[in-house]
Amino acid sequence: MVRKAEIKDMESVARLAVLMWDNHTVHELVNEFSEMIIREKACIFLKYENDVPVGFAQCQLRRDYVEGTETSPVGYLEGIFVRKDCRKKGYARELLAECEAWAKENGCREFASDCEIDNRDSFQFHKAMDFTEANRIICFTKKL
Repeated sequence: MVRKAEIKDMESVARLAVLMWDNHTVHELVNEFSEMIIREKACIFLKYENDVPVGFAQCQLRRDYVEGTETSPVGYLEGIFVRKDCRKKGYARELLAECEAWAKENGCREFASDCEIDNRDSFQFHKAMDFTEANRIICFTKKL
């Protein structure tokens, strides 16, 4: 079962999210996700297996320029994760489908995403889900 996450689900989402974004704490992510949901800036879906959350996907609407797109807003997959022991069952595909449907309901005609240049698993997932590679970039920063 996949369902739209509510405020009461944010700790479950955050516990999954720290497995992917390990430079954050559960507490930080609960606060961040809750704010997004309250302000209706994003939507989060949870995948359940036997009533246990095993995956999530976070999407939002982007109105700024999104590489390779021509319309606005654009639905954007901010993050998707399925526990290792639950992979290869089509759960990520289900989560992505919910995100895409949500984006369509919110007026989007395009959907986009990104991944780190060395994240081969994510790259393969995106290709398998019919995403088209728009560009490759390397970002730089420096302290002033």
